[in-house]
Amino acid sequence: MSALSAVLPLAAAPLVEPVASGAQLITAALVAIALIVVLITVAKVHPFLALTFGAITVGALAGQNVLPDADGLGVLTSFGSGFGATASGVGILIGLGAMFAKLLADSGGADQIVDTIVGHASPRTLPWAMALVGAIIGLPMFFEIGLVLLMPVIYLVARRAQVSLITVGIPALAGLSAMHGLVPPHPGPLTAIGYLGADLGVTLAMGVLVAIPTVIVSGPLFGRIAGRWVDVPAPHTFDADREADAQRPSFAVTMFSVLLPVVLMLGKALVDIFIDDSTQTFRQVFDLLGTPLVALLIAVVVAMFTLGRGAGMDRARVSKTLEGSLPAIAGIILIVAAGGGFKQVLVDTGIGTLLADWAADKNISVLLLAWVLAVLIRLATGSATVATITASSLMIGLVDGLSTGETSLVVLAVGAGSVFFSHVNDAGFWLVKEYFGLSVGQTLKTWSLMETILSVTGLVFVLLLGIVV
Repeated sequence: MSALSAVLPLAAAPLVEPVASGAQLITAALVAIALIVVLITVAKVHPFLALTFGAITVGALAGQNVLPDADGLGVLTSFGSGFGATASGVGILIGLGAMFAKLLADSGGADQIVDTIVGHASPRTLPWAMALVGAIIGLPMFFEIGLVLLMPVIYLVARRAQVSLITVGIPALAGLSAMHGLVPPHPGPLTAIGYLGADLGVTLAMGVLVAIPTVIVSGPLFGRIAGRWVDVPAPHTFDADREADAQRPSFAVTMFSVLLPVVLMLGKALVDIFIDDSTQTFRQVFDLLGTPLVALLIAVVVAMFTLGRGAGMDRARVSKTLEGSLPAIAGIILIVAAGGGFKQVLVDTGIGTLLADWAADKNISVLLLAWVLAVLIRLATGSATVATITASSLMIGLVDGLSTGETSLVVLAVGAGSVFFSHVNDAGFWLVKEYFGLSVGQTLKTWSLMETILSVTGLVFVLLLGIVV
């Protein structure tokens, strides 16, 4: 899942022509993915290096030049482009999010949220509460931002409730991921709506109907099982550096601080939907304030006062907290950026286009075809955004003659397919692995399986709605 999908043009996405035969591209991708897994799990190579070797491998085996040619094209160029784009987008957001998260922890704000959640929820209902929080935070926010903001809360809830980090973390991740794929005004569904000419209101209503049971199945219900498979304690990345009885901000002030970037980004999305004139000052102001980087930057500055000074921290203490937030996420940024580079090399080989063409030749229902297209491209490229754009573009000619409701269901089918089985070519996979302190195998058994359940459950409910629409 990429945070670089903030603003997507509502026009057909260009497709990359395959650079080699189908067999060669499939072989290249499989060998590269296997190499990454072996390097990390067997050779114990750092994921950053493994992803870099994997990117070079897939490009070379696909027949691309490793070094840039006369036109500046090559495997290293593609990797550098994807690495740089991810680092400049996701990396900056992770850095700002980590600052906010550390302020939230050190000020006692995270403790305040945990005390409130734990105080009003039994151990059986905690996963449900976390799923709701994840869904609310994930509605207007990118997955990476929502995850970073929620991590201190997830850690503390798991520790206070004395349950596996997976038991409360998976429901929160399910809420975040479902919003990413199914519910506008998130950029993914909005892009598909624009491509296919679907009705926003109808898609929003149907998206909520599909998302609610989908989150329940893939979140609290699966989280309970996954927590037994993988029982990991909460890591100490965001442990608060404060006295147990120190002053802390109120619950209301804490929630205001946490929801501020959410409100800013949601406000931008709503203004973009309902105000067409881009020259209006009102819209321009919201476009600026709701940009993820600006929204998080504002949130950090505000949190310095509402959380930091609100907890009695002086300027030196606030500065120390902000500085202390960055070392812990330096490795994460490198891994996530390398994942973006690997994804870009896959995209530039044209394997996503190849798989989409294969699926388009099959005689299956429009809804199932939309889901399959998104799934294949997602598996090949690791990008939900690329899967949404490409699958929606390929479906444009197939929605002619469909009713308003049926077109909205095609949008949701694409969205459900775009989050299928996150694995080693997805930057989100590495983000979850590092934040949760999991091995590759544990990440596959929890996060990747949750994404698969979410995707398949979403498709099932889309097909059920298709019976009555």
